[in-house]
Parts: sequence; C-alpha cells; structure tokens
Amino acid sequence: MTWADETVQGSVGAPVKVRVYRGGAVLSHTAPVVVHLHSGAFVAGSLDSGRTVAQLLAEAGAVVASVDYPLAPEHPFPQALDAAFDVLTHIGRGRAAWAGKKPHLYVAGEEAGGNLAAALALMARDQRSPTLAGQILLSPMLDACLATCSVREAKAGPADCQWADGWHKYLGSPAKAAHPYASPIVSSRLAGVAPALLVSAEDDLLRDETLNYARRLRESGVPVRQHLLSAPTGWPCALHDGADDAPWAGALRQSFSEFFADTVTCPSPLSFQQHHVQA
Repeated sequence: MTWADETVQGSVGAPVKVRVYRGGAVLSHTAPVVVHLHSGAFVAGSLDSGRTVAQLLAEAGAVVASVDYPLAPEHPFPQALDAAFDVLTHIGRGRAAWAGKKPHLYVAGEEAGGNLAAALALMARDQRSPTLAGQILLSPMLDACLATCSVREAKAGPADCQWADGWHKYLGSPAKAAHPYASPIVSSRLAGVAPALLVSAEDDLLRDETLNYARRLRESGVPVRQHLLSAPTGWPCALHDGADDAPWAGALRQSFSEFFADTVTCPSPLSFQQHHVQA
C-alpha cells in the first residue's frame, strides 16, 4: 500500500488536498477510481482519520482519492459539497491518468462523508456528469431530524449529541435540512442515481436511516447491495478510530470487492442482494 498527498485545483474556490492510495492490485488498467469522503459529523475529521476506510477500498483493488474537504461551521452547506464535486469532476475528466484506460468512477464515504457521497451521486445524476459506476455509503448521516429508533436506542438524541451539533453547524438554518443535497433521504426523486452499496451495523446509531435509504433507493429502481454487520462494531465512531485490525475490516473489504465486481458487469437490480455479515 502506498499513498501520496496531491492537490486538485477545482473551478471554484481554493485548491483541495487529496490523499491518493494505491494498492498492489492497481497495476491493472481496470482498477476503479474512488473519490472518498471521511467522517467527522461535518465539523471534524481529516485525511488521517479517514485512513481506515480509504485503505480498505484500496486493498479491494481501487485507486482512492480521499478528499480534505472544508469543515463547518467556518464552511457551512454547501461549501464542502461544492469542493468535493470539484474534485469529483476533475478526476472524472482525467480518470485515465489515475488508473489506466477508462476506469470506472465511484464515490464513497462514512458518516458525514456518506452524506456527501450520497449528495454527489445526486448531483452527478442531475448534471449528467461525471458518470458514476456506484456509490458506497457506510453508516451515512442522511436524516437531520435524528428521530429514528436506532438513534433513540443509542440515547443520542438532539441534546448533547455530536451528530445533532454537527448537523446544526453544517446546515446553519433548519430550512436547509429540506434540501435534497443536504439531507439526501428527503429527496423526492432518487431514480437514476448510481448503484449503491450501503453498510451499517446492528449497534450503529445511524442504522435505521441507512436501511431506510437503501429501501427508498430500491423502490426507485436503483440497484442496491445492503450489508448489516453483527454487533459489536462501535460504528459510526469506530470508522475513524484507526481500527485497522477491527473484526469487521475483512468483511468490509470483501463487500467493496464484490460491489466493484457487480457494478463493472452492469447487473440488473435483481442481482443485488441483502447480506447479514458476521463481524
């Protein structure tokens, strides 16, 4: 595994730093390219804290560009999303320079990064560019209301909750929670977005919104592969804790590999299955 920090100059705003991961398998000209967004409830996180997921994606055979997107509250919605879309567009236009001839392009993210990845998939569909082969969402923050059963079970309601605080600082005002790029789960039109891999866990406080989004995508005709890891995992916090030896790491890497294989062959929605994975 090798990595190097590079800078992408987008069409809007300041240059954005990305950390590019390459594994041994990426010598192949068919290696996918993944634009990855780290976690941190929109207000924290870094390229370092996103290392675990980025490395697992690279070990699954991808070239991974992990994005150092701007954080709230200094950069509220949609600044992080605009910066990420700049990177996605830049890489999409020159993807052959990243991983060979016409590689497939994906977005991926965990927690707040999962929100941004889902929003990027919506933007790419709406602007008809770049063409995405898939979106990978791990315990994504999709619902600003934080009113699901899994949140209540975790006793992580609005009061003294880092995710509620992150939403507040990211959105700036409650009205923005109705924007589909801010809260993808409220989108009234999900048809036509890229095939999706959604992964959560039994003890994940974001479990219900992950499963709800998977269901809504499936009902909209989007091919979905859905995995639910057995507890305990410590998600979503464990996703940025540098858990290289976590018991769920192998299952997650395998999920990535299978999703890359599925989407490269352009399967029908019926070929995507739900999986309950032992962590």
